[in-house]
Amino acid sequence: MVSNTKSIPSVSGQILINGSWTSLAKCKDVVNPAFTSDVVGQVAMASKDDVDQAVSAAEGAFDSWSRSPLEVRMKYIRQSWERLKDRIDEYTALFVRENGKTLVEAKKDIQRCIEILEKMPDALKNWYEPIDLSDSGQHVEIRRRPKGVTSIITPWNSPMILTFKRVIPAILTGNTVVLKPATNCPLTIMSFMKEIASCFPPGVLNVVTGSGRLIGDCIARDKRVRTISFVGSTETGKVLMEKSSSTLKKLHMELGGNDPAIVLDDSILDKNTITKMKNGILRGAGQVCSAIKRIYVHESRYEELLEKLSKEFSKVIVGEGIHPDTTMGPLNNQGQLQFITDLIDNAEKHGAKVEYFGRKLNEEKWESGHFMLPAIVTNVDQQSEIVREEQFGPVIPIIPFKDLDQAVGYANDSDFGLRASVWTENFEAARKLAYRLEAGAIFFNNHTIFKDLSLDFPGIKESGIGRETKYSGFEHFTDSYGFAN
Repeated sequence: MVSNTKSIPSVSGQILINGSWTSLAKCKDVVNPAFTSDVVGQVAMASKDDVDQAVSAAEGAFDSWSRSPLEVRMKYIRQSWERLKDRIDEYTALFVRENGKTLVEAKKDIQRCIEILEKMPDALKNWYEPIDLSDSGQHVEIRRRPKGVTSIITPWNSPMILTFKRVIPAILTGNTVVLKPATNCPLTIMSFMKEIASCFPPGVLNVVTGSGRLIGDCIARDKRVRTISFVGSTETGKVLMEKSSSTLKKLHMELGGNDPAIVLDDSILDKNTITKMKNGILRGAGQVCSAIKRIYVHESRYEELLEKLSKEFSKVIVGEGIHPDTTMGPLNNQGQLQFITDLIDNAEKHGAKVEYFGRKLNEEKWESGHFMLPAIVTNVDQQSEIVREEQFGPVIPIIPFKDLDQAVGYANDSDFGLRASVWTENFEAARKLAYRLEAGAIFFNNHTIFKDLSLDFPGIKESGIGRETKYSGFEHFTDSYGFAN
């Protein structure tokens, strides 16, 4: 059972600057992707002046906040955890309504955020000790200090986790933050931030919403902002990088992905394996940067995999995320649905075979939201647009290969390098193959998420710059300096 959202603080149409939540006249509707006539709330459209004020507030708060003892910062985070730890269900209900995820998916995301609040302070305490390099009679220490005003820009597909994994380490390490959530899905994360910000001094955490182009331009060009952590498209990341170059900001970017899965000839394609593969494709309706987006299968197993994966896809129930029977929700927005539809149409024009699977939870309400049945695409080659593009939806192209060299060539033939997976009975074969794959993380007989907060999530090539979690995240938000006699 999911609770109602009456006790969640209202953030509709508001921004947070220097401890004050202010309503703006210019707003846009935030709609339920399952029922687009259902307006969940309003997202404020901040101006350049609003962004400037937010940066000024963060700059003004930085000196005292950065000099506050680590124990004090940890105490504030723990206060936030105490406020939020027993309210998972009510936030889950709001998140499902504005994002479209299923109840199970949304609740896991909220639980993960609560876990970050609970565990990250102690992780930082263990990491923050200075390093003593004294030698030859000279005392030398390597210490770390916060960078300063930090901007964090997060997307609509997984806004909760991606925001918490950045905001919490940034604040804990002594930085002040200007957060810009996505306009499509800002309300749950802003409601969380309202509770968290109330535990901190004014100016430590500021939140502005609105045009990504306008806010991104202001943030990138402002020399007071010392670092940007951005999650979004590769194209937008490149623009931010170019505009930030005049101030040499430190950038962390988690960008696009076009993850390959390689199925070897000895893979055990049992129910457990096929279920894991399906989940790796359809988690979040495929709107996950690290979802499987291409499958390369040995030609001797092609027909078997196609048959079994089609059967598994047929079990999917597509509907509104709030319904307990739904196993896959809608696409988050009309633009994403149209993009995938165009990719499929183009593939069919060039001879591809597209088959849809699963069933509609409610046929009558199907046109009321951004719904799409999961699809498998065959009779495509490596140069097909639907193979080379990041689809970001519930569609998967499957291509046979003759030998390992061809499979590796196909997998690495991409501008992206986020994740990959190898499906085989032979662990050592998978380990050797992983070395040849151009990806920041490679999974064995799975394609999932890292559950341990201490594990990094690097992207290579055009999938990103830097690492995001725990220790590497702490490093991103701090500068090292030497102290010697």
